[in-house]
Amino acid sequence: MTPSINDFKVYMPAKDFEQSKRFYTTLGFTMSEGWGGTADFELNGNRFRLQNYYVKDWANNFMVVMGVDDAEAWHQHSKKIADSGEFDNIRIKPPEAVDGSLVLHVVDPSGVLLVFVQRSKTA
Repeated sequence: MTPSINDFKVYMPAKDFEQSKRFYTTLGFTMSEGWGGTADFELNGNRFRLQNYYVKDWANNFMVVMGVDDAEAWHQHSKKIADSGEFDNIRIKPPEAVDGSLVLHVVDPSGVLLVFVQRSKTA
């Protein structure tokens, strides 16, 4: 029998730690201070740890895929954040149909790709 896991958390890079903390809080995650240059973020029981550490090649190849109920709602929410001007270095690609899912791409202030995937109700 395989042992179980009761928690799973990835470490994400931050080019500008304070800006990244503001971005994820604005996106809707709840932040709690971590330890050793980290901060924990949670939304609906899903968590990650942001670290005050950055390597461009790593950040630009780091991706997080999140299953969502409404990719268009996330698109509108992300656009509102981008349009605020507070985060001039985020990029958003409008949702597109991919393999029966609706997929939204958002690049965070550090270059990390956030992929919001709304699965088809029939899939």
